[in-house]
Amino acid sequence: MLRRLAIALTMILSLAGAGTVQEDAEMRSSVLRQGVGYAVYLPPGYEEDSRAYPVIYLLHGAVDGQPADWFRFVAIDRLLDRLIAEGRIPPVIAVAPDGRRNEENLPATYFLNDADGGFEWERMFITEFVPYVERRYRAIVGTEARMMLGISMGGFAATVYQLRYPDMFGGAAVLSGAFRTDAEMIGMAQPPYERRFAGAFGAGLEGEARLNEAYRRSDPVAMAAGAQTSQQMGFGFWFDIGADDPFFAGNAAMHIALRDAGIAHQFRVGHGKHDWRYWDGALEPALLFLSDRMRRRD
Repeated sequence: MLRRLAIALTMILSLAGAGTVQEDAEMRSSVLRQGVGYAVYLPPGYEEDSRAYPVIYLLHGAVDGQPADWFRFVAIDRLLDRLIAEGRIPPVIAVAPDGRRNEENLPATYFLNDADGGFEWERMFITEFVPYVERRYRAIVGTEARMMLGISMGGFAATVYQLRYPDMFGGAAVLSGAFRTDAEMIGMAQPPYERRFAGAFGAGLEGEARLNEAYRRSDPVAMAAGAQTSQQMGFGFWFDIGADDPFFAGNAAMHIALRDAGIAHQFRVGHGKHDWRYWDGALEPALLFLSDRMRRRD
């Protein structure tokens, strides 16, 4: 019986076809005064029909991560093909922008604006990149059709964006978000601090000096405490973290802040670490959550 079901599913996927992926796309940015690379997945049938599609923005992880990671390490295109063919999610466009300032990415952008305004990745994304995607591709324009899925550093940024721009995005799924407690930020050794946060929060900062205005402005825990409830804002959060993930304490603090603020969200803990093996297993339920957000009209 199971074998017949597997064969039937294989035939369905074959008939439905596969989506297409372009890993080397680029948008010219006037904000950053340079090109911004991105990878894009277009669903099966995109070239044959004229319909418009919801968009999921994929924010990669790690200070040395890149857009292609989504397709090379967890084959998110094949997962999207299968979930679309099974009717469990609607056909979607998935776009993974490059969050690096350059190939070396020193320091990391963390998908934020630099504290000194020298490199404004966040402003580029909000004012240029999202509108560009909606012009360049047949995208549905509207909060309920814009979703975010982030891993690690990208999960941190997806949370910040959802709280900062509640009328722009309809939901954020966060896998192993790179949330740090204040104590962890204060205690971070200087080289990793400079590698990660010298741009977003300021270079050369030590100890409590790191908890400055730039940090608080993009601290998801502080942002959650001052946010309206998600019932008023109409968005949803999905958090998934491995029990042995080094960011577990920060994710727990994020959960508590959202709970105390009355912001509806789902917080899941699984067996695993901060790695692609865990994220590979966490992608499907995260995508199903985002699909549910797309189908709702809050």
